[in-house]
Amino acid sequence: MPGKAQDLVRQIDRNALPAHIAIIMDGNGRWARKRGLPRVAGHRAGINAVREVVEASAELGIHVLTLYAFSVENWKRPQTEVSTLMQLLKDYLNKELDNIHKNNIRFRTLGRTDQLDASVRRELDKGIARTSSNTGMIFNVALNYGGRAEIVDAVNQILRNGGSTAAANGGITETQFAEHLYTAGLPDPDLLIRTSGELRISNFLLWQIAYAEIWVTDTLWPDFGKQHLYEAIIAFHKRERRYGGLQPHLVGKR
Repeated sequence: MPGKAQDLVRQIDRNALPAHIAIIMDGNGRWARKRGLPRVAGHRAGINAVREVVEASAELGIHVLTLYAFSVENWKRPQTEVSTLMQLLKDYLNKELDNIHKNNIRFRTLGRTDQLDASVRRELDKGIARTSSNTGMIFNVALNYGGRAEIVDAVNQILRNGGSTAAANGGITETQFAEHLYTAGLPDPDLLIRTSGELRISNFLLWQIAYAEIWVTDTLWPDFGKQHLYEAIIAFHKRERRYGGLQPHLVGKR
């Protein structure tokens, strides 16, 4: 497998990388079930995939990587599974923060993290503070995140900051609205990756992925590695991104 990954990385055009890659990490439970293991074993195995993808993305020079770790809907899962996920997050930060910092990666979160347990918030705040001055890749973890919730939060923030005045002046622009999203100041994702073969976006970055290229793999998240990331980027190179327009040679033709 390492040999294949090396062959693939040589095919990547470093001058045409997606600036922002977003990933829906799916399939931990199925990975565990196929092996006769409890679901939490799949979540533990998925940590290795996180480590590999973060390192590979930083090595390539990706500007922003966003991983969908825990949605607002995930609270519906059994309490034991939720608790395990939160403990795994804390363990990951404890073990990986030094390496993240050493590699000049800036750690950030997206979502309603103020609603998380205080022990989780402490670890998140520690990671954010320690890496805040880093100038390399921005690594976002979406926690207690929902695309609809993000849009609602943006609207409420606008209303608190003088929304009636904006309405009286003709409303706000898309650019101004985006400044109130969790991702304010970041480029929208160019490439959205989903593992486990599911063909849905699961309430993830609904505003931001309007023109993202979507790449789906049947690979379950714990089995996802550098090779699969490289395959996704190579596929991205082959897409024609027109943003609703036409290719130049088709303009004016019927």
